[in-house]
Amino acid sequence: MPAQLNVNASPSPSSVASPRKLGRASANQWLQSFSHPSVLNQFQGKLLDWYETSGRDLPWRRLPDLNDPYRIWTSEVMLQQTQVKTVLPYYNRWFEVFPTVESLAIADQQQVLKAWEGLGYYSRARNFHRAAKIVVEKHSGQFPKSLEAAQDLPGIGRTTAGGILSNAFDLPVPILDGNVKRVLSRLVALPVPPAKAMDALWFVSELILSGDRPRDFNQALMDLGATVCLRKNPTCLLCPWMSYCQAYRTNQTTIIPMTESKGPLPHKVIGVAVIENEQGEILIDRRLEEGLLGGLWEFPGGKVEPGESMEECVKREIKEELALDIEVGEELIVVNHAYTHFKVSLHVHLCRYLGGEPKAIASQEVRWVTLDTIDQYPFPKANTKIIEALKKRS
Repeated sequence: MPAQLNVNASPSPSSVASPRKLGRASANQWLQSFSHPSVLNQFQGKLLDWYETSGRDLPWRRLPDLNDPYRIWTSEVMLQQTQVKTVLPYYNRWFEVFPTVESLAIADQQQVLKAWEGLGYYSRARNFHRAAKIVVEKHSGQFPKSLEAAQDLPGIGRTTAGGILSNAFDLPVPILDGNVKRVLSRLVALPVPPAKAMDALWFVSELILSGDRPRDFNQALMDLGATVCLRKNPTCLLCPWMSYCQAYRTNQTTIIPMTESKGPLPHKVIGVAVIENEQGEILIDRRLEEGLLGGLWEFPGGKVEPGESMEECVKREIKEELALDIEVGEELIVVNHAYTHFKVSLHVHLCRYLGGEPKAIASQEVRWVTLDTIDQYPFPKANTKIIEALKKRS
């Protein structure tokens, strides 16, 4: 008889059938099919056999990268909330700049952010940089092999730690990224959104993990979610676990994993200034370290207030944030961009510098730069479109 989750542990005070309890119950019911070790071995073997013929060919799975924990660590950080196809060019370029963890540890943060430019979720780069310093200073440049020590590093949670430890050292540590959540939710026909039953999903991930081949098993599990058990239109007939899948058996693959209803994303309208002085230089400022896009450079500006025109907004923001007087000119471009939790429209105006000494009132620093040197600075993706528009105009 397989191990079981305690269905009655920590029940919701408002409902006997709490989401956590429902998740545990569905996981326990599904796990009854593995009452004999041979059944679990067969289940694991089907996935591993599929992986040998259908797994993706990725650089961090091949030698020499596979023998380098730093490279596997890099891949896992880059893959957080980002698809493989997006990561691949960044992964290959990264080691041209930072070939070792020591080279990353001693690098300037601006150099790190520039190498990360365009990959998004920039807190990953800042945390990776901080973690590299810790690994060099406290672990002699070697990534720690214990789950606890790995999770103590900035930017490394349980699933990232599991991905690194299992792939770099072939240790039996479970994972639970987005693809794996979807696979496991369908396997057990999870009747609640995954976020409401994380303990049950972690329990299943740990129980089914192959102790003999944890590296290959975890990689196979991620590939199954990425290539077969898709969010929309899963190719169930190609799945090695089709006969084990409760969602397939009960014709629920289109509704599992269940999702929580979300309202529309907030939309922010931003006035942005491209300020040019008499020498033809452009003013940029660097965002504060904490918060979204911390440490990156941008063209200054801010949100439009109710009843305010775009020109009034730009002029006010520049006075408040930089203590400068400007003349707001024609609109250069409107850039629409979506982040995880909100959308923005950047209304970018060409502006002429009139007077005042630039002050970093709401930023870390400000600089006058030229279009010839601006590419040396790391910018958010939306701002790179502004730079492209400026270069086309010139």
